[in-house]
Amino acid sequence: MRALVLPLVLALASCVPAPPADTASRAVAGISAPTGLPAMKTFPGSAPQPAVVSNRDLERDILELAFTLESGRTLSSFTRFEGPVTLRVTGSPPRALSGDLDRLLERLRAEAQIDIRRSSAPDASITLVAIPRDDIRRHLPQAACFVVPNVSSLGEYLAARNSGAVSWTRVQRRERVAIFLPADAAPQEVRDCLHEEIAQALGPLNDLYRLTGSVFNDDNVHTVLTGYDMTVLRAWYDPALRSGLTRSEVAARLPAVLARVNPRGEGLAPRYLPPTPRDWIEAVQTALGPGAPYAERRHAAERAVRIATDEGWTDHRRGFSHYALGRLLQGTDATAALQEFLQAQHYFEITPDTALHQAYVASQLAAYAINDHRPEDALALIAPHLATATRHENAALLATLMMLKAEALELAGRPSEARIVRMDSLGWARYGFGSDWAVRAKMREIAALNPARG
Repeated sequence: MRALVLPLVLALASCVPAPPADTASRAVAGISAPTGLPAMKTFPGSAPQPAVVSNRDLERDILELAFTLESGRTLSSFTRFEGPVTLRVTGSPPRALSGDLDRLLERLRAEAQIDIRRSSAPDASITLVAIPRDDIRRHLPQAACFVVPNVSSLGEYLAARNSGAVSWTRVQRRERVAIFLPADAAPQEVRDCLHEEIAQALGPLNDLYRLTGSVFNDDNVHTVLTGYDMTVLRAWYDPALRSGLTRSEVAARLPAVLARVNPRGEGLAPRYLPPTPRDWIEAVQTALGPGAPYAERRHAAERAVRIATDEGWTDHRRGFSHYALGRLLQGTDATAALQEFLQAQHYFEITPDTALHQAYVASQLAAYAINDHRPEDALALIAPHLATATRHENAALLATLMMLKAEALELAGRPSEARIVRMDSLGWARYGFGSDWAVRAKMREIAALNPARG
């Protein structure tokens, strides 16, 4: 489940959910189509990096992803679709959905080797139901989209939601699944929902904070399926596995499966990061989730940092703890927030596969540099991460970095270059933020950082 994006300046797509029940879901962003701006830009195709992971780590990951829900409840048997998977779209899908969906399905066929096709048949394996965001909030207030087994429509879900029929704990084999998407969200938000919810409909229902380059992580840094994710899904649909297998049966078969689907992982040493304690997860969920008052959220973020420190972590979870606290401190203690972002940067830099994490921190640090009248420092911070945002198809992050670059160029006395970069950012902002007012609000937020405008 993904949670509501926090309304903080430069708080991009990195958000976490409140504790889930047995429904998998995701969170919200912009709205209606903008006018008076350049044409919306989209990413023509994916260039995912192949998974670089030890098969010993991958084996452990798949077992935890397959036999535990986000809530911590365990599952007794392995489940997936058996045979070809069909997918249909109902409701009122936004215009950008079709192209994004086709690109995703092509990737699933090519990279995960899953036989999945679009269909118009009412008995399709997966039904995408595009409905107004308010309807989703009415039924799951903390989610922007969610996936439910054994139904194909909102009416079916509402009729069955108080019974065990839509609980993943009772599923023995996946036959029908519905994904509820916000028809009026920003294009990137809808695209992100497609990636995470279709992946969950097909495979893992769990998220693990110890994963770095994966959408199967509640820190929501990654929103497009990665090479790691496709490797997991390819293993999930290997002929050696089938619905109904127990954890021990899957564990016995996984080494041979992974040797086939990830041969490079046979020779890699495992990292074997320690498990993530539940109290840290709950602290992060409280800190960045909706609903709690500011003081409680700040206290929770400070608790997450303490737990990460006491656990002796030096990986991305330690960095994310500092990043979360920095975001909460921004509005009340900018100096303390900066120190947290610098700490986050340190831990991300020493952890493999955290380029996207580092890009988020760079956007925060660049904002400080602009506000402190240090345009060259801002430009140096931004430069390495434009390609990262592009590679990970994150238009919201890319647009933000470009808007920051434009302000830094303006501050450095290079107004012509600033105008070109700012104009180029708007096409990406239309895809990332959606509505005209959201795009212009982001521009105003970033322009306000520039002391020369005051």
